[in-house]
Amino acid sequence: MAGNVMEFTDANWKSEVLESDTPVIVDFWAPWCGPCRMLAPTITKLADEFAGKVKIGKMDTDQNVNTPPSLRISGIPAVVFFHGGKEVDRIVGLQPEAKYKAALERLGVTV
Repeated sequence: MAGNVMEFTDANWKSEVLESDTPVIVDFWAPWCGPCRMLAPTITKLADEFAGKVKIGKMDTDQNVNTPPSLRISGIPAVVFFHGGKEVDRIVGLQPEAKYKAALERLGVTV
């Protein structure tokens, strides 16, 4: 992954997401998904803008077959927001950057 964007996997899910002391945003995606590729620059921008305040990363649903189904991920891109190891918000489909920032603000995360 690029810059401040983390790579989440089935193997590091518990330690990086569920046990995180900071809020976590996970972009569930796949290489063949056009809208996922269109969302990637927004995810990178948010990761850079909110570095140190929130973990932002991506999980390839083709490479990680356990975690996405356990969260009922049925459409991608799906961006799921976690706080204290619990899902607190979810945005499915390609959305404007402002919608992701608004979800971060609801978590109490500001620039």
